[in-house]
Amino acid sequence: MADDQLHVVMFPFFAFGHVSPFIQLSNKLSSHGVRISFFTIPGFIPRIQNLLIPSPTTQIVPLQLPPSLGFPPNIAGTFDFPSSVSPKFVVAIDLIQPQVKALLSELKPDFVLLDFAQNWLPSLASELGIKTMLFSVFSGIANAYLLAPGRLTGIEGPPSVDDLRRPPQGFPKRFGRNNVNVADSSSDLIKTFEAQNILFVYKSKISENASIYDRFQGGLSGSTAVVIKSCFEMEGPYLDFMKSQLNKPFIVTGPLVPQPPSEKLDAKWDKWLAQFPSKSVIFCSFGSEAVLNQEQIREVALGLELTGLPFLLVLHFPAKVNAKTELEHALPIGFFERTKDMGIVHVGWVPQQLILRHNSVGCYLCHAGFSSLIEGLVNDCQLVLLPLQGDQFFNSMLMCENGIMKAGIEVNRRDRDGYFGKEDIFAAVQTIMTEIEKEPGKSIRSNQKKWHKFLQEKDVQEKYISDMISEMKKILVDNPFVD
Repeated sequence: MADDQLHVVMFPFFAFGHVSPFIQLSNKLSSHGVRISFFTIPGFIPRIQNLLIPSPTTQIVPLQLPPSLGFPPNIAGTFDFPSSVSPKFVVAIDLIQPQVKALLSELKPDFVLLDFAQNWLPSLASELGIKTMLFSVFSGIANAYLLAPGRLTGIEGPPSVDDLRRPPQGFPKRFGRNNVNVADSSSDLIKTFEAQNILFVYKSKISENASIYDRFQGGLSGSTAVVIKSCFEMEGPYLDFMKSQLNKPFIVTGPLVPQPPSEKLDAKWDKWLAQFPSKSVIFCSFGSEAVLNQEQIREVALGLELTGLPFLLVLHFPAKVNAKTELEHALPIGFFERTKDMGIVHVGWVPQQLILRHNSVGCYLCHAGFSSLIEGLVNDCQLVLLPLQGDQFFNSMLMCENGIMKAGIEVNRRDRDGYFGKEDIFAAVQTIMTEIEKEPGKSIRSNQKKWHKFLQEKDVQEKYISDMISEMKKILVDNPFVD
């Protein structure tokens, strides 16, 4: 190992939506010669091994969850349990502090990249002469709206729904939703049901009686630097706003475009997709952990049927839930018979990247997870967005309507409770799939093409990673630990 080779420990929260960006960043850094030690629980190791690019300087380090919490030995993160159990993973992270300290003492990395939950890690690592960087896996706009240090300035006590409908002071004024220009912090920017959903970030008291926001701020204040998974081309105003709130190095990774998969699509999927014309199939998936209720499943499925286009609808259900029974209650009698030649409803994992790359897939209806949006654009799919929780609302705002990127369309939903019907699904898909450009370069499709092309520019992505490594080396020189 070269004397100047950086060694970085990756320590994400135990949910795959958090693990995945840490994997993507690990692959980018390791390709530039950075040594990676990836902390995770045993149940995640097979998936991580499959996605990490093999390298003699990359290793996976297993962490053992405390037996006292009652987790099975091979639990694969939050997806194996209902969302109500997720706080137990935060408790588990707190309880493994001695284990983490012993590993860091042995590995002696230059940096640890931590997630929102490990607010105790900066001080622990500092005792060992190790620097820490908080890696937020959320988009710049979500960080700026939800997690900026000044978010609760001027708010007495826990925030209300009305408080959260208004952006923080200084939030970029130019961009909004439904053609709203955010003139000042008194303007409502998000819908009522969205504000109700994100209340948990501030009110859910988990381990040590601290909310998600509290723990994020603890990690933020204690870390040497902050890392955001984004790029200035896509989110410049929001990243500038977030940077203005911090008095420490602010590092942007770039969009972390995933490597093209080396394997081929399974014959069963390829055969089914290949029977349809180019760019005609709707691929509909809401991530590995989002669970739709029966009414939402019904309206999505019936909306897809109304389009008359071929579709692949992928659903997930919590562990120990009978998926067949759920579908029987959610879908009307005769749905499968009516759509048997044009549609598939699949429960469980699918090779998403390979499906999105297939020539027949033209539309991606998804939950607006930031990584999913990048995958959809990279694979030249039209984007229809149905955000379900948290940061997804802001990702959709960025991508659609009056946002910066204007490369997708959001499903219309009722303000007070987020209800959407089959007609809303149909209208969004029909608009994006039949759009005719009235003014050159001004359509959603032309913007989608622009961002598709941008994400193919490897030199841009490589520069972000090179700059990140240079900044890390500079931090080590400018801020050495003194024994």
